[in-house]
Formats: sequence, structure tokens, C-alpha cells
Amino acid sequence: MSESELVPTGRWVSSPEVGYCPVMSSSSPAANAGLVRITYLGQSTFRFTTPESKIVLIDPWTIGNPLCPPDEKEVREVDLILITHAHHDHLGDVLSIARRLSPKIVAIVELGKWLGSKGLTNIQTMNIGGIVRLEGVTITMTPAAHSSSVDEEPFAYVGLAVGFVIGLSDGSRIYHAGDTAAFSGMDLIREVYRPQLAMLPIGDHHTMGPLEAAAATRLLGVGRVIPMHYGVTPGSETAPAAFRDALDSIGLRNVETLEMRPGDSMSLDHGTPI
Repeated sequence: MSESELVPTGRWVSSPEVGYCPVMSSSSPAANAGLVRITYLGQSTFRFTTPESKIVLIDPWTIGNPLCPPDEKEVREVDLILITHAHHDHLGDVLSIARRLSPKIVAIVELGKWLGSKGLTNIQTMNIGGIVRLEGVTITMTPAAHSSSVDEEPFAYVGLAVGFVIGLSDGSRIYHAGDTAAFSGMDLIREVYRPQLAMLPIGDHHTMGPLEAAAATRLLGVGRVIPMHYGVTPGSETAPAAFRDALDSIGLRNVETLEMRPGDSMSLDHGTPI
């Protein structure tokens, strides 16, 4: 690969040794074929492109998301949507997206039934501890320490909030925690599912903050974390730096924090960012 084919991904790696610096990745479509591609759309919304070129959205909040880049607000293609819980910044635009594009949707049982009551079809319900395989993706539903209700129907019970461990055909294992506090069961997630990369909320107030997220990182035993769920709540813009400091303070100086700005993308090869 020639040097001219390398461009910054926009992903910034934080470690005590190097501070924040851009990581180079290939921009050539042929070079990225068969890799996992992750794009961050702000708050807790991520788009995955699998090695089989399937498009997966997690918590698809784009239209009303003030962090989502304008050219990413309209979802044009999606094969699979995973929903962690029903708060507006996670349930997001799933109703309009599903009616227009008819993707498969994965949700906990009660939320799936609520979505069905709104006329959606192609819903795969599951429950905590369960595993399903769809579109070449292995999806494990994990607990989350959080609440879940539909903001427009505040008394609608739609099940528990959850997280997901996502297994891909190249061997990548990614944990998206949803909205959560740290909880002791994260150690079980480490033991059973062995995620290589964790997406953790750090913004405080509605989720755990940087200190608790650092403790969650230790429980999970991961070497890389993508911080999420910050930047919307006032005062949370500085959370990534505070998270880095919290990791260092408990001896996790070797953990990489991969700070992705909304619109940034990164590629994985067998779970390792490249």
C-alpha cells in the first residue's frame, strides 16, 4: 500500500504516552473489503458495516440528534437495527426508518411488542442472556443498570434496558453497553463473552460518569474503549478527558480511549483498530 492511500480516519487515540493523535487508515475500498467499519453518529448511535457489507445501526437517533452530522441524518440503508431501550435518544427514529426501509429489528420482548403495536414488522425479540444470529451477526443481550420507558407514553412499560455484545465473522467482539451504571455483572460479560472493545457511556447525570466508567472498564477487562453518551447534556463535553484521567488513576494506563467525533469512522481487523 502506498503512502498516498493513507488518510486520517478522524479517530483519536488517547494514551499517557502519546496524548491525542490521529490514527492513519486506508481509504481504499478494496483495502477495507472484509473489514468491520464503525461510524459514530453522536450520543450512543453507531453504524457498523460488517465483513459481509451488511449495515447495522445501534440506537438510531439521527434526525433530532444535535451531534449527528447533517449529511448523516437521513438513514438511506440499513439491514439490522439494535435498540438498547426506549428513551427518545435511543429509540430515536426507528419508527420512520423501519416503515421506510424494513430492516430486521432486535429488542427486548416488551419493547418489541410495543413496536409491533405501532405497525412494525420483522421484529426479533429476545431477552437478557439470550443469543440470536441475524445477517451474519451474533447478538447477545446483556443487562444494563438503567430504566426504560417511551418518552411520549411515560407510563408505557417496555421492558428492561439492555446492552449488546456483537460478534462478527472476522472474530471481532464489541460490547455496546447502552445507558448504564457500572455493575458487578460486567465481570461475567468479560468472562463469558470476552469483548475486545467496549462502547461505554461516560456523560454522567443520565448514565455513569467518568469515574464509574473507569471502574466498568476494569470489570470488563477490555484494552480499548470508545466513550459515548456525552456532549448533549450541558457540561459533559469534557467527559473524555476526565475518563482518561480516571483510567490512569486506577492503574489502567494501558487502556486506549478511542475518542470518535460524530461522523468519524474506523476499521477493525479481527477486533483491532487499524
